Amino acid sequence: MNVPMALTWARIAMIPMVLGVFYLPDAWLTPHAKNVSACVLFTLAAVTDAVDGWYARKYGQMTRLGAFLDPVADKLMVCAALVVLVALGRVDEFVALVIIGREITISALREWMAQIGASASVAVNALGKMKTIMQMVAIPVLLFHDPLFGVIPIAQIGTMLIYIAAGLTVYSMFYYLKLAWPYLVGRE
Repeated sequence: MNVPMALTWARIAMIPMVLGVFYLPDAWLTPHAKNVSACVLFTLAAVTDAVDGWYARKYGQMTRLGAFLDPVADKLMVCAALVVLVALGRVDEFVALVIIGREITISALREWMAQIGASASVAVNALGKMKTIMQMVAIPVLLFHDPLFGVIPIAQIGTMLIYIAAGLTVYSMFYYLKLAWPYLVGRE
């Protein structure tokens, strides 16, 4: 166990907390307090994602388990939050399906490409990182949901951001599929 692994496990442990906040009785937490709590927990989890990767590279603490768990934790976190946001009526089902479907598709593609020895062809690139950043900004905004300072329309901003994230999601999926296409049709 090292610092990056501890951060990854902490991020995984935060997933049920982000979800569970919304199941607490209103007598324990007001709807606004639930929104703020979920937003803070998700943001904290997203920050640990950035920190654990940086720390592992800087201090040479990269492990095989960490390389496996880190993207799994990210995908679990995003998918779980999207399911909650759909249940709360804050994200359209189609948008959630697009984002979750892309994550499953690209994860399967990367696994298959690794099996045939061509994983470098679909390695994470700037486009994938941009998609992730947009999701990690849109989701906590949608979790917060309430007008900021009573006037800034956070819900509408979050909706716009999640649509941008969905667009980047589709674009990056087609980009990765294009890179893998020669392998998929047997030309490599």
